[in-house]
Amino acid sequence: MTTTGEFRPHRVAVLALDGLLPFELGIPHRIFGRPRDARGRHLYEVVTCSVRPPGPVETDADFAVHVAHGPETLATADTVIVPASYELGPLYDEGRLTDDLAAALARIRPGTRLASICTGVYVLAAAGRLDGRPATTHWADAERFQRMFPKIRVDPDVLFIDDGDVLTSAGVAAGIDLCLHMVRRDFGTAVANDVARRTVVPPHRDGGQAQFIHRPVPDPQLATTTAARAWALGRLHEPIQLRDLAEREAMSVRTFTRRFREEVGVSPGQWLTQQRVERARHLLETTDLSMDQVARESGFGTAQSMRQHLQAALGVTPTAYRRTFRTGGAERHGGAGTPR
Repeated sequence: MTTTGEFRPHRVAVLALDGLLPFELGIPHRIFGRPRDARGRHLYEVVTCSVRPPGPVETDADFAVHVAHGPETLATADTVIVPASYELGPLYDEGRLTDDLAAALARIRPGTRLASICTGVYVLAAAGRLDGRPATTHWADAERFQRMFPKIRVDPDVLFIDDGDVLTSAGVAAGIDLCLHMVRRDFGTAVANDVARRTVVPPHRDGGQAQFIHRPVPDPQLATTTAARAWALGRLHEPIQLRDLAEREAMSVRTFTRRFREEVGVSPGQWLTQQRVERARHLLETTDLSMDQVARESGFGTAQSMRQHLQAALGVTPTAYRRTFRTGGAERHGGAGTPR
């Protein structure tokens, strides 16, 4: 809510630069354009802008896009997202902003949340917004990016990094993960999952998941671990041992573990913990169960164990998480500024 109690959606400005990738430009519009509150009101307003007055912006494809808003839009944003571009010029070659880009970024209000997809991170880096902070970008560009900006702590292995008011992601599909993460952070798991279902993408890939797993694609004629994962998801509240999962697929523990990593990218134990964290989040948001009951239903056993896992995964306690998202989260976070 605003100070007057008037509803106002969170305003997301997407900065379109020449050479942009159409797919990545469309990600914020697709993800942030879907969430609505209980009264059917859009929780976000998404606006595309350029560093120039309204007009065409070239893409890396055989067409341009007409952008109807100029750089003044950045001054009205609660979140600014910079998608990737293949024509960053001196920004990419020398790590410096062009005059028009510097002038545009200077319009952004203090406290505005900033995010980048793939090479959009060069914009935030050249503007000095990432000095001394962790960041990521596409794995193929990470080494070069680190050399150009040595003050930044570059992690080339993760899908995205949330450093509070600045978030960065790897390329292409990782931009979807980043935007869904922001929706989840702003309005809770239920809203983000609904967006994911409508977009037909996985509802959650943890930011720490590896960008690129250098392994051959598993032979499609070999058995998979799909049935074991489905079986486990229906029994998260029960103790599940690695041998139980392996037996579901008639594999040895060693073979199952290797195959699971090839297909999922993490160990069975890590995957189980991720699913239990998601289950706990859902229960904290949508039920009045006690902390002990949520811990049992999500498979953590005790409230203390659940607290430790949620603190490690989300940086907040179960009590704080429920306080943020349990009652009317979408209504409470509909106003100006960055939702918390």
